Amino acid sequence: MNKKVIVFAPHPDDETCGCGGTVAKKISEGYDVFIVIMTDGRHALSEALGIYSNPTPSELKEIRKKEVKNATKILGVPEENLLFLDFEDGTLRKVEREAQEKIMKILRENSNPMEIYFPYEKDCHVDHRVTNRIIRNSIRELGVNATGYRYTVVRSNARIGPWIDTFFNLFKHNMIRVNVSEFLPLKEAALNEFKSMISIISDRQKKPLEEKVRRFLKKEEIFFIYKENV
Repeated sequence: MNKKVIVFAPHPDDETCGCGGTVAKKISEGYDVFIVIMTDGRHALSEALGIYSNPTPSELKEIRKKEVKNATKILGVPEENLLFLDFEDGTLRKVEREAQEKIMKILRENSNPMEIYFPYEKDCHVDHRVTNRIIRNSIRELGVNATGYRYTVVRSNARIGPWIDTFFNLFKHNMIRVNVSEFLPLKEAALNEFKSMISIISDRQKKPLEEKVRRFLKKEEIFFIYKENV
């Protein structure tokens, strides 16, 4: 059986925040997990906090690449299973067709994955929504027969949106909860590798570092199921 899983992350750290526990769980079950990082994440601090130096966007790009390598290694992903497309952070919509061609090439080369993980279409960052669209279009055009699992990291309408979606997706039997409690120590250690984002944002927003990490350390990870052939 081809126990292959592909995770698509718009930015370095989305794969860990959104489904790090599930990644570790899948690896423990004998799955081969590949992670594709769509953009370089260089503008995260400049857009969120107006930080353009110490680090510069170019420096942040390299920092975040190193961090995601360290984090995914903790989760059990071999470095050779990481693929960086290196599109500039925030520009994915402008290069959508080029990005989709690269994704389709990846899916052809990694034929017949059992599961594909990608962002939810209602995440608030445009790169997340474009990644969702690219993956859905690629699955459709290639006729990929894999179950898709959409994870969410930062939602629009953060207070009521997730509750509404949870309610309606449960009604449609379109949502699953994966128990990752056994793998929370690994996920926490992986999350703590993203010091460039977590510590700086925590400092600027005057919120404890633990609070920024804790929000991603739930005993269950939630996914909205997507299957093109259903």
